[in-house]
Amino acid sequence: MSIPLQSAPSRRCNRYLLMRHGHSQANAQQRIISTPSQGLLAFGLSRQGAQELDARLADWRWPIPTRILHSDFLRTTETAERVAAHFGLEAQPEPRLREREFGEFEGASDRHYRDVWALDAHDPEHREYGVESVASVAARMQGVIASLESALRDETILLVSHGDPLQILLTALEGRLLSEHRDRESLVPSGVTVLE
Repeated sequence: MSIPLQSAPSRRCNRYLLMRHGHSQANAQQRIISTPSQGLLAFGLSRQGAQELDARLADWRWPIPTRILHSDFLRTTETAERVAAHFGLEAQPEPRLREREFGEFEGASDRHYRDVWALDAHDPEHREYGVESVASVAARMQGVIASLESALRDETILLVSHGDPLQILLTALEGRLLSEHRDRESLVPSGVTVLE
């Protein structure tokens, strides 16, 4: 049975922007890169990703961030550092924003995402193939916001993370069943969403 996590209060102390990293070398190779041993030092932004991110920054339509936190994977670090340089800020690594680990599918074709997502739809607690459960991802991602809410006030905070963790976080904050995280529209590379 899939139970939604408690959603965040409707009135937050800070404003949050969620950003998916730019198109990466892993995206270009259609490979799953989800572990720190692979993702921290390799598989950064692709040339396409860098160009798309530069275009996004040139046409920024969202509130200006006052702080930037990011997954410490190379693709999210490079994304966050480009955004930080654009706004004259420092980017701060936050390991809880890392990619969801995909276990046995590490380094394999990204077509295996669909295999995991089909299992997610039946049980957000599953750990088949050694994957990190949806419930675990939701808890750590919500933990980032809870920590920031307890420490900061009136900031505009950009969180740079990965597709699955952001989908799961948004689903949890909407109070929807975690098993439905693939039912919501996906964030495109370099996509930005404002938490309402």
